[in-house]
Amino acid sequence: MRNRTLSDLEHVVALGGGHGLGRVMSALSSLDSRLTGIVTTTDNGGSTGRIRQSEGGIAWGDLRNCLNQLITEPSIASTMFEYRFSGNGELAGHNLGNLMLKALDNLSVRPLDAINLIRNMLKVRAYLIPMSEHPVDLAAIDVEGNLIHGEVNVDSLKQMPQQLMLEPHVAATYEAVEAIDRAELILVGPGSFMTSLMPPLLLKEIAEAMQRSKARIIYIGNLAKELSPAAASLTLQIKMGIIEQAISGRKIDGIIIGPHTSIEGIKDKVIVQQPLEAEDIPYRHDRDMLHKALECALRKFGE
Repeated sequence: MRNRTLSDLEHVVALGGGHGLGRVMSALSSLDSRLTGIVTTTDNGGSTGRIRQSEGGIAWGDLRNCLNQLITEPSIASTMFEYRFSGNGELAGHNLGNLMLKALDNLSVRPLDAINLIRNMLKVRAYLIPMSEHPVDLAAIDVEGNLIHGEVNVDSLKQMPQQLMLEPHVAATYEAVEAIDRAELILVGPGSFMTSLMPPLLLKEIAEAMQRSKARIIYIGNLAKELSPAAASLTLQIKMGIIEQAISGRKIDGIIIGPHTSIEGIKDKVIVQQPLEAEDIPYRHDRDMLHKALECALRKFGE
């Protein structure tokens, strides 16, 4: 990858969920159809959780969030997609985008078809793929050996669990595996470590694709402290170890982090450590700064 820039790459893949993946996708939106996001679909809280409880299906919230951040041409359709109901009725708190995606899912052969219909309506050119098209939840075995079920409960653990897992056993979306196989650069993070970053890596097909990939893999660290007490206790070195173990020992090639993150114990990785905070929301990555940090990492790979 000597002297290459982001614009030279034919295919970039980013994995994660929620606001973090959306930020990365929007920072790289100039790549258009050369960019693919593989989105975590285990959320069981908020509007998404209520829809899953009553209607079943995958979690749509993180997919909707990514689509929101990729909208470059505001329209009535995009305004509708972002609308959230208020008040005290049954619809209170529901996001219309979640309901639209679920409705299209019911009308489509596959969840991916529903996403592509919305992408086309919102004129989003980057691809978004659910990590699995089957309903699945995050689960864990806590330090006392108890089974903890559901992303919300896992996120509230005070100590890191003995094991993270997905229930039930499901297959990864074929197109997600195919995207990783074609990728020249793979990005993991930012996002909640246990509930946004780890779920896709717990899928056998995705972990195997990451393990065999010849692409550079870059981890993008959070700028704010994790809300999860257990995840907040993890050092960068421990996080790298957990990710690398999940992908069968395949090493993370590079790390992009803010200036306040300790890099103690990190070896044999390209490190880009610089200010990344957005002025409007300090705990979110500034899109331009993140773009430049990724360019810097690519240059370092070529040195």
